[in-house]
Amino acid sequence: MTLIELAPAHIRAIAPYQPGKPISELAREMNLDEADIVKLASNENPLGVSPRAAAAIRAELAGLALYPDGNGFALKSAIAGKLGVELNRIVLGNGSNDVLEMAARALLGPGQSAVFSEHAFTVYPLAIQAVGATGICAPARAFGHDLAAMRAAIRADTRMLFIANPNNPTGTLLGADELHAFLESVPETVAVVLDEAYVEFLDLAERAPSVAWLAEFPNLIVTRTFSKAYGLAGLRVGYALADPGLADLLNRVRQPFNVNSLALAAAAAALDDAEFLAESKRVNDAGMHLLTEGFRFLGLDWIASAGNFVCVKVGDAAAIFQGLLKKGIIVRPVAGYGMPEYLRVSIGLPEQNVRFLVALAECLEA
Repeated sequence: MTLIELAPAHIRAIAPYQPGKPISELAREMNLDEADIVKLASNENPLGVSPRAAAAIRAELAGLALYPDGNGFALKSAIAGKLGVELNRIVLGNGSNDVLEMAARALLGPGQSAVFSEHAFTVYPLAIQAVGATGICAPARAFGHDLAAMRAAIRADTRMLFIANPNNPTGTLLGADELHAFLESVPETVAVVLDEAYVEFLDLAERAPSVAWLAEFPNLIVTRTFSKAYGLAGLRVGYALADPGLADLLNRVRQPFNVNSLALAAAAAALDDAEFLAESKRVNDAGMHLLTEGFRFLGLDWIASAGNFVCVKVGDAAAIFQGLLKKGIIVRPVAGYGMPEYLRVSIGLPEQNVRFLVALAECLEA
């Protein structure tokens, strides 16, 4: 028997996460000019980096020979001031994926289970499986979370439940009242991880008061990221908010120096760049309107989305995806999420959105 065969079965069974195709990879495969490729696959901010964040990165370059602040005091203080939370409720991560995995490592293990929804972020079952726990997939309702089904799926050995709001990849949104009633119904022995990676794209009236709920529900963990609206996907920085005791557990499994110096400085500066954040939302709202009107014109169905992406039903999605690649357009197939007829499209700049719609029309007619 080989060393690989002796590895834990739950590790050998993991299907690695497949990210969106990089521009450089498509350029090599199709012999295309990178500058002529449009990537609408990974829900990145088409405006790029916040000017304040870029300035903070430049100022930090001289100190790269030194280790970053392992506790991330400056960034934690910025988050605490912005959201009105105590420092001991904040856990920093190398992207929000990192804190999702910390939660799994801290609270799950063999003989225990965690619940997630059909058509939800694939990192949830991966994080569960990686620690040897059992994943329970609750059926979705209209491509979104069916909270009644998720509540019914909780077993005696369940210790965690994942909710994405807005959901990725479908963009569906749960209302605050529905979420609050659900939290009241969940046993205190089950941690509810509320993934709010796309919360900044919501109108203020649409946002659940999740931060205020932390005082009411000690089993609630809220996760957020700087990768989307703040334009820092390449630096990988996110955070969790939780009861101080839960935050302490997550910090016990957190890797030392898990957030680098550039990310710490950039995120703290981006958090204070209200103008960039507002422009990011304006561009997203306008782009969403343009794409959905385009889908309407083409006679296509789509899933109403509260994020910076939208899933459109195109029929043979695999063939349309390949056709778009040949035209230098990268979107995201979601067959792995049980949606073989859909493509997920990130909102881009106006000219990128138009180019995608034109290419999509051509592929549909081919």
